[in-house]
Amino acid sequence: MSKIERRALLAGMATLPLAAPGLLQAQSRPVQIGLLSDMSGPFRDVGGPGNRVAAELAIQDFGGTVLGRPVTTRQADGQNRADVSAGLAREWIDNLGVDVLVDGAASSSGLAIQEVCREKKRIYLITGPATSDMTGAKCSPYGMHFGFDTYALAHGTGTALTKAGGDSWYFITADYAFGHALERDTMAAVRGAGGKVLGAVRAPLNNADFSSFLIQAKASGAKVIGFALAGTDLQNCIKQAAEFGLTRGGARIATLLVQVTDLVALGQRTCEGMVLTDSFYWDQSEPARIWSRRYMAKMTTPPGLQHAAVYTGVTHWLKSAQAVGSTDADAVAARMKATPVNDMYNADVRIREDGRTLHVMHLWEVKREAEAKHKYDFCKLITDIPPDQAWRPLSEGGCPLVKA
Repeated sequence: MSKIERRALLAGMATLPLAAPGLLQAQSRPVQIGLLSDMSGPFRDVGGPGNRVAAELAIQDFGGTVLGRPVTTRQADGQNRADVSAGLAREWIDNLGVDVLVDGAASSSGLAIQEVCREKKRIYLITGPATSDMTGAKCSPYGMHFGFDTYALAHGTGTALTKAGGDSWYFITADYAFGHALERDTMAAVRGAGGKVLGAVRAPLNNADFSSFLIQAKASGAKVIGFALAGTDLQNCIKQAAEFGLTRGGARIATLLVQVTDLVALGQRTCEGMVLTDSFYWDQSEPARIWSRRYMAKMTTPPGLQHAAVYTGVTHWLKSAQAVGSTDADAVAARMKATPVNDMYNADVRIREDGRTLHVMHLWEVKREAEAKHKYDFCKLITDIPPDQAWRPLSEGGCPLVKA
């Protein structure tokens, strides 16, 4: 070996100690999954701490590591505020190295998180926000929407009740992005099924008194009163509707977003006969029951569709990151859309180019209390809604990612 070659070799070896610590640090740093949730507001029970349990079950089932690195979770309260949620998302990505964001709770918060993730090139697993705008005009190459959205909820319950004779509607609507989208999509479904809309009133988020709104709804004479509400707002409105005797005149209440935690809180007798649409019910199959029992060992009550969606989203992200050998958002997003979703309640489900996960949706009716065979035996299946009927056609969403 010449002197020149020997000097070159020694120089190369001298640089190794400088590079190795950074490389080893990156390889040993945990992969972080960050959940921005409602931990203290109206959506705490339908998401909240249960979402972290669902994420940790996904990590456990995957083996606890990905790409040779441990997987951890962190969770914070986004307070259902766009500014707070966006600020936390930015802090987590810039300063804490969070690899993927989940949940989002209120739709307004979710839309803000989506914009941060678009800017920072991080995947966002959307499970709390329901607005169909997440995969419509506001879609992102990094946003994947799991579980439900306002279009599917509206066209499941709205279409079914209108065709069953409920051909005039009045809405009590949450006055923020979710409520506006659910009202809009349900109105379209009602009119598409031959019904008419007599009016609507907007109620503030986290509202305790719905009396004035219920009086207006009753005075409308509508056959169906649509509650475009969620969480404790929905629960409060349902309780007060019973006190006001809203259905005594023959009107029917359409609860457009009911989750199993709402049924637990309200009690089966209060909810008898309610019709609801969702993609997951804890007792729908043996695999779902097995998973739900594991969840209930930690949370006591059954998981709802948002909890199942977190499990699905995190599982699919972990599988995709492992397959591409990286947490790079562009590579993982492409893999997620190219690979069918399979887990305890999805079988070969596709994610469209706009980020919409095309679950099978189900229309359920809450059983009479006397029909229940065991605790939490709430629902009986009316019908399955295949993806091509459940979800908004790709051509109608306005997502700029969709090629004409």
